[in-house]
Amino acid sequence: MARATLVGFSAVVMWALLALFTAGSGTVPPFLLSALSFSVATLIGLIIRVAAPTSAPSVSIPPAVWLIGISGLFGYHFFYFTALRNAPAVEASLIAYLWPLLIVLGSALMPGERLGWHHIAGALLGLAGTALIITKGGGFTFESRYALGYMAAGACALFWSGYSLLSRRYQAVPTSVVTWFCAATAVLSALCHILLEETVWPVSSAEWLNVLGLGLLPVGAAFYAWDFGVKRGNIQVLGAASYAAPLLSTLILIAAGAAEPTANIIVACLLITFGAALAAKNMILKRRKKHVGEAA
Repeated sequence: MARATLVGFSAVVMWALLALFTAGSGTVPPFLLSALSFSVATLIGLIIRVAAPTSAPSVSIPPAVWLIGISGLFGYHFFYFTALRNAPAVEASLIAYLWPLLIVLGSALMPGERLGWHHIAGALLGLAGTALIITKGGGFTFESRYALGYMAAGACALFWSGYSLLSRRYQAVPTSVVTWFCAATAVLSALCHILLEETVWPVSSAEWLNVLGLGLLPVGAAFYAWDFGVKRGNIQVLGAASYAAPLLSTLILIAAGAAEPTANIIVACLLITFGAALAAKNMILKRRKKHVGEAA
């Protein structure tokens, strides 16, 4: 389980590159960028299928899995873009980033899972740290005129947490099925682009490389890693640890010279790190006891 949890957390690390690659992709509109990125993500899955074919017997994919997977990936991005278009980015991002907390709380409904106080406390500390990063310590307000955007952000959080939790119920379904979720999301994003946006392509090789980077990592390999992690790892730890994504993203932007380090970031780092460690308390203690036993 610990290995699968680490694989799942690698998705969080890759999602931290999302802001950097998105900024480097120029003025490509969101749905077109999504269509291009998920096309690359689909190609990753197809290459893996050809390069490393499995000898395991094929598993019948229930219709519910297709609905969960496609609505999870596409639904999250559709409502996220809708939220950013209809509400201030700070408030929309905070509402959308309720999904890690919803995963932790929702895990109590999963077979064989037990929700402890440390899971909830760890997720809340992560949420507090995320709020500090997003608001930059300046606070936030909710206005009724942005109700549509707020509801879209809430739907965004519900779609991704629901996708993550429900995926765990279908552990027998191989992670390779994510290839087709990505393909469907690419097609649906392209349709939304045609209907809702003006086409603006990347104008330089650097911008195309950033689009490729998006498809390879935060909008590509990350979804395969996340599927493996939520199906076989500690989903409560993954939920709480997911709050590391905005922190890591900010640190990467600072390293790239696109942001400045502040006291808020240091406090957020402490809150998120302590929250993740608290949520993973049982897993850490279990591994420590195992090492002590082996040493004895």
